[in-house]
Amino acid sequence: MNRIPKAITSQDMPGLKLAHTDPGIHSAIIHRLLFHLFEAPTHKEIVIVCIGTDRSTGDCLGPLVGTALSEHNSPLFHLYGTLEEPVHAMNLQETLTQIYSKHRDPYIIGIDACLGQSTSVGCIQVAAGPLKPGAGVNKELPPVGDIHLTGIVNVGGFMEYFVLQNTRLSLVVRMSNIIANSLYTALVEWNKRSTLLAVQE
Repeated sequence: MNRIPKAITSQDMPGLKLAHTDPGIHSAIIHRLLFHLFEAPTHKEIVIVCIGTDRSTGDCLGPLVGTALSEHNSPLFHLYGTLEEPVHAMNLQETLTQIYSKHRDPYIIGIDACLGQSTSVGCIQVAAGPLKPGAGVNKELPPVGDIHLTGIVNVGGFMEYFVLQNTRLSLVVRMSNIIANSLYTALVEWNKRSTLLAVQE
């Protein structure tokens, strides 16, 4: 007896992890984001939360992504977290409270820097479920995101605050540009396909 194969969902899909130097990274991130976005109900508002602070080179990945996205001034998403107005440990809970009171049933994309193994430094990750900001520096902060993107900016496991402060800014900027460009491209493509599907229905 033939069984109908189970449809793959975001929860079944393993996280994507690629070096920022991989020549196919933009395409891979865009395709993975589109997979997640098309699983979200169409009525949801897209909210992007870029976590971090401009006071630390390692931790400014999120605000850099947010600032790059803000330059598009796009109606496709609502944005929280830029270099001018960062979302960090001190205001994260307040920001999330504001998001849930202001946006109807938001679909949240979380973005943050993280620390990892030396072989993973420079990798960008896309995964289903929330990210856990502050975990690398032993802070208890609320989880963020229906899906999330993270950039591994340096090595974790020892003197995390010092490591974040002494991360190469050039690496963080390159990774933030890839994340911002890929995410914006994915959202434009998602909107285009969603509009076409709605017209066909």
